[in-house]
Amino acid sequence: MTKSFQQAFNALKEHTCLSYAKIATMGGLCNVDHIIVKATAPNGSPLSDKYVHQLLRLFAISPPCCRAFSLGFARRLGKTRSWRVALKCLLLLHRLLRSSPEDSLFRTELLINRSNGSISLYPCNFRDVSSSDPESFTAFIRSYARLVDEISNEDNHRRRPGPSNKSLEEIGRVLEVLEQIQSLIDRVIECKPTGVTARNFLIQTAMKHITRDSFVCYTVFKNDIVFLLENMFQMPTYRCCISAFDVYRKAALQADRLYEFYQWCKLMGVCGCYEYPFVDRIPLLQIQALESFINGMWEIKDDNGDHQSPSSSSLSSTAEKVGDEGEEERQPLIKLNDDDDDSWEDILEASVVNFSSHGSDEKDEWRIQVYNPFDGKYVSSDPNYPWGH
Repeated sequence: MTKSFQQAFNALKEHTCLSYAKIATMGGLCNVDHIIVKATAPNGSPLSDKYVHQLLRLFAISPPCCRAFSLGFARRLGKTRSWRVALKCLLLLHRLLRSSPEDSLFRTELLINRSNGSISLYPCNFRDVSSSDPESFTAFIRSYARLVDEISNEDNHRRRPGPSNKSLEEIGRVLEVLEQIQSLIDRVIECKPTGVTARNFLIQTAMKHITRDSFVCYTVFKNDIVFLLENMFQMPTYRCCISAFDVYRKAALQADRLYEFYQWCKLMGVCGCYEYPFVDRIPLLQIQALESFINGMWEIKDDNGDHQSPSSSSLSSTAEKVGDEGEEERQPLIKLNDDDDDSWEDILEASVVNFSSHGSDEKDEWRIQVYNPFDGKYVSSDPNYPWGH
C-alpha cells in the first residue's frame, strides 16, 4: 500500500509541475526552469530536439541563462523520484555538453555548481519509486549519471587535432587523452541496461546517444594509439614507456568487453549495424612478448649507460626496490602463470631478432617487430628499420 501511495503521489507531483510550466509558458512567463520542466515531462515521449535548440539559443544571447540552467537542472534532478524525469534530465545535459565548445560559459557554470555540491552526478543519490522494477531503473540512471559526469570533465575530442610530433609534451598529452577515453569507454559499457530496462523505449533512445558517443571516442582512440605504438620504443624515460604499455595492455583487455557490448547493442537494435566501428582485438601473446621485450630493452640500455633506470626483474613475482636517489620502484607488468609451458624466451622467439653491430665491439642490440592491428602494419624498435610491411 505504501509503495502504491508513493507512486501515485510522485505522479501527481510531476504532472502538477508540468502543468504549471505549460500555463506559465502560455502566459508569456517562459524561462529556463519552465523549459527544463517541459523537456523532462514524466511521459513515454523521447526528449524533443526543440528544447535542446531553444536552450542553446538562450545560452548564446543571454549568458546568465547558463547559471539559471545549472541551478534549475540541479533542482529538477535532485527532487525527482521518477526515472523518466531523471533520464530526460541526464540526456538533456548530455546533448548540451556535446553541442557546447570546451571553453563555453555553460561548461564553466556547470563545473562551478559541481564543485560547490549543487549538482551531484557521481555519486548520484537518485532512487526510483515510479516503476515496477525500481532497482533496475535506479542502477541505469546512476550509471548514466556517472558517464555524464566524466563527459563534463573531459576534453572535447571532436575538435582536437591529431598528434604531429614526437616531443615529450606531445606524448604526455596523448597518454592523458587515451586514459580519459578508456575511462569513458568503461563508463559506456557500465550503462548496459539489465532486466526490464533493456527493452524500454526511452532507455533504448538514450542508449543510441550513449553508443554513438562511444563511436567517436573509439575512433579517436584508434588514431592516437597508433601514434603511441609507433613511438613506444623511442620513449625518453622508463616511466613514459611503462605508461604507454599500460594503455596498450588495457586496450587489449577493453577491446573484448567493447566487442561484446557492441554485439549486444546490435542484437537490441541500438543504432544501425553500419554505424559500428570495427573493434581491433590485440592478442594476449603479443602483450606478453612486448612486456618482456621492454624489460630486456631497458636492461641493455642500462648496461650501455645510455639511461639511468632500475635493473629489470623480467617477469619475476617480486618487485625490486632501488635506492632513495630519485629512482623508481619497478614491478612486473604481467605475471605469467606458473603452469605455462612456454617461457618468456619462447614467447619472444617469433618477435625478437638478435643482431650484432658490424665491425664494433659494442654489445648486441635487440630489434622487435610488433604488429599494430589498428593500421595493419609492423612497428620496429629500430628507428632505421623500415617497418611498413
